[in-house]
Amino acid sequence: MKKVQVGEFKARFSDIIKQVKEEGQEYLVSYGKRKEAAAVLIPVDKYIALSEKRKFGLLENKGSFSLASNFKMDDEEFLSS
Repeated sequence: MKKVQVGEFKARFSDIIKQVKEEGQEYLVSYGKRKEAAAVLIPVDKYIALSEKRKFGLLENKGSFSLASNFKMDDEEFLSS
């Protein structure tokens, strides 16, 4: 994964997109004086593959829950319980 600051990313946008699409290169875009990570640019195929592998939990579709129609709890009650 290559690292690039946002200014350079903007200046080389077309080249970077081409590298991502054609070569599968990944980029970490940093921002600000501290060069903090702000975003990651990855090929769309990899993004799709990552999102397909995610599971919502071992008990997915194994149970359910519901709340009564008259259930009321404000944020303060919830946080204090």
